Amino acid sequence: MKFKRQRSQEVGVDLTPLIDVVFLLLIFFMVSTTFTRESHLKVDLPEANGDVAETEIRQIDVVINAQGQYAVNDRALVNNRRETLERAVSELAEGDTSLPFIITADAQTPHEFVVRAMDVAGRLGFAKLSITTERSGDEP
Repeated sequence: MKFKRQRSQEVGVDLTPLIDVVFLLLIFFMVSTTFTRESHLKVDLPEANGDVAETEIRQIDVVINAQGQYAVNDRALVNNRRETLERAVSELAEGDTSLPFIITADAQTPHEFVVRAMDVAGRLGFAKLSITTERSGDEP
């Protein structure tokens, strides 16, 4: 008697659920991970190489010393509060926000005071913001 051979079915693993689970885990880790940017570099500011920008006749020049005291166009302010700086800049600008806004800060000035001056420029709508630096000594 001749028996028919039974065809064996191919045994395989369906990878679709596994791929779905991997993608869900990837999305979960991307959403739940917090990224912190820590910098362990010693920074010595300000110094830069490059062309010197030509100054325009009328401009707003904010000078910040190492203690965080502000002077706007060579006029010292009574304190270093945001409102005082904003009032002094708005009086000098007279509503003209197209004037160049130049921040000159000492290299030892705390970052907070420079950011405060930049914030005031942004709140008042100045678009031409620049920070002065000292030309590095290695350039001819």
